[in-house]
Amino acid sequence: MRHFALLIASVLAGCHAANTTSRSPSVTSSPTPVTAQEAPASQAPALVNNTRAVGHRDFANAKKVLPQVFEGLEEDFYCGCRYVRTVVSFDSCGYTPRKNALRAGRIEWEHVVPAWVLGHQRQCWQDGGRKNCTDTDPVFQKAEGDLNNLVPAVGEVNGDRNNFAYSAWTRERSTMYGACQTIVDFKGKRVQPREEVRGRAARITLYMYQAYGLKMSAADKKLMCAWAKTYPVDAWERERNARIVRWQGSGNPLVTDAAKLKAVCS
Repeated sequence: MRHFALLIASVLAGCHAANTTSRSPSVTSSPTPVTAQEAPASQAPALVNNTRAVGHRDFANAKKVLPQVFEGLEEDFYCGCRYVRTVVSFDSCGYTPRKNALRAGRIEWEHVVPAWVLGHQRQCWQDGGRKNCTDTDPVFQKAEGDLNNLVPAVGEVNGDRNNFAYSAWTRERSTMYGACQTIVDFKGKRVQPREEVRGRAARITLYMYQAYGLKMSAADKKLMCAWAKTYPVDAWERERNARIVRWQGSGNPLVTDAAKLKAVCS
């Protein structure tokens, strides 16, 4: 496993030496635009089902364009690991698998606001769980595939996160995943993301709750607004948002408009 990780690290060094989070990444070509009227998130949308059209997709079709959205931005959300295609470089971030080395070695697409949060109160979920919502509920399909809510994550951390809410409870360094500073509290059913992405996580969370009419506790909103203020938008987040606009037709206004973020948190 160690030899494999070193091999991937050497590939990354040759292919991605210029791609760091401290500089603005290159912009890829945008898909062929298709003129369409943007429907409110709470209404049943018309979803696109190919990799060239601009518009909202369900989760299955979102996963087909996400590699292009993140081209040149290949950094795992929770640990800062570099990856090639779906293969994680442990050496790039000092990652040590907690339990599942096989799943830890691959990138998965993580819902920042979990699918359970998006759907568990909907009738489709009551009638048949997530699969039923994915198959039958257009609003859930749009929310589940919203590119604003999807980030690349080490598979093991994605699985451990489950549908736990974000929180913050310690400043002590963790060795749960080696050098990775995201912590999962299984007993308390909570996740403390590394500081580098707390602002990103907060702005995504606030956007999703507002866009899809979800209910957030006062304590959670206070924490998300504090993170959004403490950890400002960076170049990686701006570039990701610009690409989402080109692929989906709409991004996260809380990334680009400080006044809207202030209004949400007032």
